[in-house]
Amino acid sequence: MSGATVSDFLGYWAHEGESYVRHGDYDWMATLVPGQRVLEIGCGLGFGSEALARRGLDVLALDTLDECLAATHERAAGVALMQADIAGLDTAQREQLAAFAPDTVVCWLMGAPAETTGATPHDGGQAVAAYRERVHRCVAELAAALPSVQALHLVDRTAIPWQAKDIGRDTLVRYHLGKTLLDLPFTANKAHALYRKLGGGVVEMAQFRKLPASMKSVVPTLASLLVERKK
Repeated sequence: MSGATVSDFLGYWAHEGESYVRHGDYDWMATLVPGQRVLEIGCGLGFGSEALARRGLDVLALDTLDECLAATHERAAGVALMQADIAGLDTAQREQLAAFAPDTVVCWLMGAPAETTGATPHDGGQAVAAYRERVHRCVAELAAALPSVQALHLVDRTAIPWQAKDIGRDTLVRYHLGKTLLDLPFTANKAHALYRKLGGGVVEMAQFRKLPASMKSVVPTLASLLVERKK
């Protein structure tokens, strides 16, 4: 879990996000984003916003937490900010997003405190997985409703046997086509499904060092999928 309370969550991501920065992960994610105007859903502490802005992109970053928006403003001062919950956008918020006219919507490293996801130490990650599925679907529906959006970029953490990553790319595409993108005007293909090994400084790496020898090929990764609007 990434923290039981908002305070825990922020502390966790302050440490985790710095690890990703050192490893170049946010810069890698930002290089995969097409277009010039980006709507970032769930900016967290602003590490992704900073990487997008560093590329010279126009960014509107959305989050529900005051603390996250304040941290993003500190880290990436040129990024426009909006406090909103995509599951409950009002008419004015939808009009503001439409006026921004993003080319691409990104949703990277989805997370929330346990008090939001309902996660417990013994649920095997099921609550977080269900939360992620709901949010990804909301993000995709929002992207579909904004006529200017031509692409959606999803990145999350997972763990795979590295030698089977090619099969994993097929699985990643099938999963999002069957759930996130079902009946929406988007398509995805294997060419835009990528995996990247996470660096050794990441907090979760500790749990993988405890795996039995038969599981040592399983590594923590970033799973990236770029989705495009159907022509």
